[in-house]
Amino acid sequence: MTLVRLIVCVTGVYSMFLLWAIAQERLSVPFKSLDGTISEKFRSPLFMGTCQSILSSLSAFIYIMIRRSSSSTLSQSLGLDPPSEAPKPLTNGSATEKTQEKHKQHHQRHHHHAPKPSVRYSRTSLLLRYLQCSVFITSAAPFGFAALSYISYPAMVLGKSCKLVPVMIMNVLLYRRRFAPHKYLVVLMVTTGITIFMGFGNDKKKSSSKSSGVPNTPYANLIGITYLLINLLLDGATNSTQDEIFTRHKVTGQQMMFWINVFCTALTSILSVLPLPYIPVIHPSDSGQTELGGAITFIANHPSVVTPLAQFALTGALGQLFIFETLQHFGSLTLVTITLTRKLFTMLLSVVVYNHKLTPGQWLGAAVVFAGISVEAFVKRKDVHAKRIVQEKEKAKIKSL
Repeated sequence: MTLVRLIVCVTGVYSMFLLWAIAQERLSVPFKSLDGTISEKFRSPLFMGTCQSILSSLSAFIYIMIRRSSSSTLSQSLGLDPPSEAPKPLTNGSATEKTQEKHKQHHQRHHHHAPKPSVRYSRTSLLLRYLQCSVFITSAAPFGFAALSYISYPAMVLGKSCKLVPVMIMNVLLYRRRFAPHKYLVVLMVTTGITIFMGFGNDKKKSSSKSSGVPNTPYANLIGITYLLINLLLDGATNSTQDEIFTRHKVTGQQMMFWINVFCTALTSILSVLPLPYIPVIHPSDSGQTELGGAITFIANHPSVVTPLAQFALTGALGQLFIFETLQHFGSLTLVTITLTRKLFTMLLSVVVYNHKLTPGQWLGAAVVFAGISVEAFVKRKDVHAKRIVQEKEKAKIKSL
C-alpha cells in the first residue's frame, strides 16, 4: 500500500506540474485573434491567479472533507480550533496518574503565577499569517509571469530551482534564523550555476520581441532576471512565513493550502474588479478596463487562450494536493527529491516542446545548479537517517522498561 501511494504521489506531481509548466509557457506568448490578423499577449496575471486559487481552495476543501474525522467539527477540520483529544483509558497505572494529577493541582493552588495565554490556536494570529502568505503569493505571481517576456522558460525554471537562496535570506531578515554551514556552500554553487547559465546564454527573446510585444532592448536579460529575483524574494518570504506557521500553529498542509488560496482568491478578485491605472507587471493592461473586463474581452476575441488557461488552473490545483499528500506521508526528503527531478524534467520538456536552444555553457550552468541542490538533498537525507536511528533507540529503551 505504501509503495502504491508513493507511485501515485510521484506520478501526480510529475504529470500535473509538467502539464502546468507547458500551460504557463504557452500563456506567455501571443495568441491570434478570431480573424487571424492580430496576435496579442494575455496580460491578466491576476485573473490567472484567481482561476488557479479558486480551484486550489476548492480541491483542498474537498480533500479535507473526505479525510476528516467523524468527531471533528467543521472549524476543527479547517484548522481553526484545536482537535479534540479522546479520553485516555485507565490502565493499571491509573492510581499513579491520579496521584500525579493531585500533585499538579496542589502545585497550581500554591503558586500565584497566572497561566500564560496560549497562542498556539489563536485564530487571529493564524489567519493573519495566512493573509500575509497570500499577499506575498499574489505579489510574486505577476513578476514570474512578466519575466517570461524577457528570458527563456528554461532560464526561469533554473532560477526557480534556487528557492533556497531567497528562503535563507528572508528567514534571516524576517525571523533571525541561522543555518548550517553546508547551506552556504549550496547557495554559492547555485549562484555560480545561474551566473554561468545566463552568461553563456544565447537567448532568442530579442529576435522575437516584435511578435511578443516586448520592446527590443539590450537590457532584456537584465530586466527578466530582476523580475525573477523579485519573484524569488517574495517566494522566499512566503516559504519562511509558512515555516513560521507550522512552528507556532498545529495545522496540516491541506488546511494551510485551503486558507491561503481562499485569501488569494479574495485579494485577486478585488484587484481584478478595481479600475486600476497602468501598473508595470502588476496591471500591464493599458486599455482602461478593469483586469476582469480585459480578461473577458481577450478570451472572447482569442478563444484559443481558454485551453491553456484551464490547464494552468486545474493542474496547478491538483498538483498542490499531490505535493501536500507526499509531504504528509513520506516527509520533506522524498518531496525535495521529487521536486528537484521534476524541475529538471520541466526544463528538458520545455526545450523539446518549444524548441529552445541551450549552449554547452548553459548546460554546464544547469549541472552546477542541480549539483548544488543535490548536496542539500544528500545532507538532508543523512540528517533524517540519523534522527530515525535516535528515534529507534528511544523506542527500544521504552520497550525495555
